[in-house]
Amino acid sequence: MRRDVLSLIVGWTMMAMLVPLSFSFLVTWWLDGFSTAMVSFMLPLVFSGIIGLALLSLGVRSDTTERLRDREAFAAVALAWPVAVFIGSFPFWLGGVFHGPFTDGSEMADIGRGFVNSWFESMSGFTTTGATVIEHSMSPNCIPGTTPDCINAQPKGILIWRSLTQWLGGMGIIMLGLMLLSRVLGGGMALARAELTGPSLSKLRPKLQQTALALWTIYIVLTALEILLLWGIGDLTFFDAFNHGLTTMPSGGFSTHDASIGYYDSFVVESIIICFMFLAGVNFTLIWLAWEKQWDKVLSDQEGRSYVIVILATTAFVFIALLSQGSSFSEGFFESLFTVVSIGTSTGYTTTDYMLWPVVTHILLFLLMIVGACAGSTSGGLKIMRVKLALKIAWREIGRIAQPKRVFRIRMNDEVVEGERLGLIVGMLFVWTGLFAISCIVLAVTMPNSDFESVVAVVASSLGNTGPTLGDYGPSNTWASLGTPSLVITSILMWFGRLELMTALLLLHPRTWAREEREAPDRASVKLIRELFDKMEDRANDKEKD
Repeated sequence: MRRDVLSLIVGWTMMAMLVPLSFSFLVTWWLDGFSTAMVSFMLPLVFSGIIGLALLSLGVRSDTTERLRDREAFAAVALAWPVAVFIGSFPFWLGGVFHGPFTDGSEMADIGRGFVNSWFESMSGFTTTGATVIEHSMSPNCIPGTTPDCINAQPKGILIWRSLTQWLGGMGIIMLGLMLLSRVLGGGMALARAELTGPSLSKLRPKLQQTALALWTIYIVLTALEILLLWGIGDLTFFDAFNHGLTTMPSGGFSTHDASIGYYDSFVVESIIICFMFLAGVNFTLIWLAWEKQWDKVLSDQEGRSYVIVILATTAFVFIALLSQGSSFSEGFFESLFTVVSIGTSTGYTTTDYMLWPVVTHILLFLLMIVGACAGSTSGGLKIMRVKLALKIAWREIGRIAQPKRVFRIRMNDEVVEGERLGLIVGMLFVWTGLFAISCIVLAVTMPNSDFESVVAVVASSLGNTGPTLGDYGPSNTWASLGTPSLVITSILMWFGRLELMTALLLLHPRTWAREEREAPDRASVKLIRELFDKMEDRANDKEKD
């Protein structure tokens, strides 16, 4: 492992964090006062700057930019997230959202739990999960029986920081680096493969920096458009419109109210958010192609068509179930559509308590948490493309039993999918299944008072980066009742899910951390063996000539 490369990438990530932290400092100063801004953001600003400068000045060699390999790229991406989450947790802890060192009357146990809550909230933000632990029992800003809306009672600047963590996490901190710092970092394609969701990386432009710029342009334009629509047509305050714009496109789901989107009880607001949640679940390459008016490629994309079919079919099933329960036609259809799009794209906004719906709808929503939306989107889950290819692999094996001599090729969008990529998909699905099973067992130990549905749904929601789940942690409840061990475990699962398992699991492989000094003799040994074989072959050829 070339640790100087890790220092370079993580160091630049910390330096990039100074921009959103400074923005949030100024906004908090404006909305909540200078003292709140200083207490909440000055320490993380100093930490981020010192850590970034130290890594860049002390851990980097003169030739570091030329030494980036896939191994360092994947490890750096995996490490950059928890470092960013650690820095991002301080505004919640120091700003009084949870019990911290500056909270009056807080005991050490409260302060310790407050940091765990802050870490969880930051991880939920950066991974775009959207689960929250802000409630009356955990936040000193909320008085039970007096404060009706605990989330809205928090400092406005910190709520903007909370939404900003999701907006940055949606496209990825490293992708921001690819756009701004690709010349400094080098090895951009390796970083992109580690960061971008989906089985493959579709280049929209000849150069990777141009591709990153195109992706961010789409992201920023759609975010700005939603903010304007919510503010102008939806009649939201600019503060609420700004926050929900930041948390819809990354399929995050953080809201400024305890009741989420249900707080507004507005057909217009819900309609706007449905549209942008749906777009957040679409492969951004298709959005770019639509912008370029290449509609034939957009309409012929198999994953895109499957995405639309899954959303419409699930909505129809849920709608029928609600009608059988006695819901009105208009109310049942709109609640079904909003909830299916929200859960299917792993956004996690809610307008109603779907735990009151028939059990069959819970099963459908649970499956949506696992599958997710399109590859190349900001949504979580396994992705429709992977599930579709896995089904094709299973069908191929069945076909081989019936016709052993026939050659079966798996295609996606009229292109043959390489065996290496298929193997990666099968491997990831196997790892996901194993991790899901182990996590359920471990969480069941740390959640002894929860039922089976709650435990399994929490794991699925964490790995799928969905947010609201089923059972005791449905849309009407936060995750605050989870114990400290459970919060730590679920935050790790969120990290795994955001990096789609393989990148994070790479850190656990012993070869990842092998010293470069040990790698060099290995390469030298291989070279020596090859030279010996070449000499033996030359001698054999000489004898044949004689």
